Amino acid sequence: MKTGRIAVPSMEKGGLDGQRSGHFGHCDVFTLVDVEDGKIKQVATIANHAHVHGGCMAPVNLLAEQKVNALIVGGIGMRPLMGFRQAGIDVYHDDTRIDIRPVVEDLLAGRLAMFSDDQVCGGGNHCS
Repeated sequence: MKTGRIAVPSMEKGGLDGQRSGHFGHCDVFTLVDVEDGKIKQVATIANHAHVHGGCMAPVNLLAEQKVNALIVGGIGMRPLMGFRQAGIDVYHDDTRIDIRPVVEDLLAGRLAMFSDDQVCGGGNHCS
């Protein structure tokens, strides 16, 4: 990714030096990283909307409103994954590390794969 806005589901206050949430819908905040010419230009956070059963589209709509182009997750269900795809937001997978900065740097370097249908969660926090 050379230019755009990346969202990372984050715990507590988030930010580049924060930690990722294992499942996007249950995060405290989203860390938003603005990228220009492959370099980080600005970082901000926004609060996640309450995630209730069946309310998986609330975060999709929130991030679409924030003009996010890419999302990095460790786990996600099929319904929100399809919602992000329909909103034109690319979803990338990384479930190996909890620190935000290295996964953002991996995305910028082209080292993260797109989230595939066979990686989706069954709901809740039951992600593989």
